[in-house]
Amino acid sequence: MMKKIITILSFLLSNVFLQAQDANLTLIQIIDSVEKNYPEILKYDYKVQSLQAQVEGSKAWMPPTASFGLNQFPYNPMMLKDVGPMNQAGLMFTVEQMIPNSGKLKAKQNYLSSLPKIQKNNQEWTKNTLNLYAKYFYYQRLVSERKLKLLAENRELLELLIKTSEAKYPYNQSDLSTIFKAKAKLEELKNMEAMLHSMISESNIGLNTLMNRDVSTDFSIDTTLGLKPYKTFPQVIDTNSLNRSDITAMKNSIKSMQLSKDYMYSLRKPDFGVRIDHMQMFGMPNQYSVMGMITIPIAPWSEKMYKSEVKSMGFEIQSMTHEKQTMQLMAIQMINEKLSMLKYEMKQLKNYEEGIIPMYSENFEAGLLTYKQNTGSFFVLLDSWEMLLMKKMEYNDKLFTVLKLQAEYEYESQKK
Repeated sequence: MMKKIITILSFLLSNVFLQAQDANLTLIQIIDSVEKNYPEILKYDYKVQSLQAQVEGSKAWMPPTASFGLNQFPYNPMMLKDVGPMNQAGLMFTVEQMIPNSGKLKAKQNYLSSLPKIQKNNQEWTKNTLNLYAKYFYYQRLVSERKLKLLAENRELLELLIKTSEAKYPYNQSDLSTIFKAKAKLEELKNMEAMLHSMISESNIGLNTLMNRDVSTDFSIDTTLGLKPYKTFPQVIDTNSLNRSDITAMKNSIKSMQLSKDYMYSLRKPDFGVRIDHMQMFGMPNQYSVMGMITIPIAPWSEKMYKSEVKSMGFEIQSMTHEKQTMQLMAIQMINEKLSMLKYEMKQLKNYEEGIIPMYSENFEAGLLTYKQNTGSFFVLLDSWEMLLMKKMEYNDKLFTVLKLQAEYEYESQKK
């Protein structure tokens, strides 16, 4: 009984520890969890094992054939009693074994051994794709939480301004219509907060799904995550510098097709066989025979089988080669496009940080100062507050755009 209690307590403590671990997840931790738990990635492990199991049996021979039967039995059973050359009846035992050509077995093994590499490349590209989705959801939540914090700060500020304006109203130092407008703005902030909570919920569901766990699992993220230091934006023009798994998978597929072609061409080689017969005679001494066999695949009526396949695979290899070249060109195009867009979007983001938001902040502070001195209107102050909030929200939208472009660039170049 005590052991059961200890086991239950240990299980509960481990769950508490895991929940504590999940309290705050970084992007790296989420990506690591996705790569370890998402079914789409795990299936490739079993595909690789399946292909490796085929490789293990690639050099197997055909099973031997054993037969047993009556040989040269007369229709007249009375003849079985005769002893002499006329009574050739007997029981025949036969064992036959085909011996495959070693060149064929080697070619088949080489072909099958090349297939697991393709599945591993596909697995890595699937990881890259899922990492992109994880980054999208993570960055969406990151920016939404920053916006929520910004709205909370501005809601407190607006509530304070409204109270100040209401206190000034009896002394004709404030406009009633502007107060109502400010209260309407306060309600609009609630709608914006509700929308942001919806986006955070969407991000949580997406991330939990990618980590293959309950979609309602609660966790927090590292909101201090910033931009990566992409200070230079070189143009990618060399296809050999690309190290993408989908292109590598295509290269390995071409190699595999070439090995398959070699295997098919090896079918022109003959196979050998041996047959042993033992005849248990009734009227004569026992007899045996040993026969050697050889296949003739170069016969005109059989060589078409492998020649047509070899020709077909040659055309397929050319097609796959051009497809690989197209993939390389498209990859270079997309990488350069993302780099170019990232370059100019970061310039805009920097302009928000160094020019737009500081100027609107000074505008608001100037309006707040004149309002405190009773020389400015609440209407002008409310307008400057709204413009500053709008520009800060636009800054976060631009930040999300930059983060998405950064994730897309990392996807196209397959960087984590």
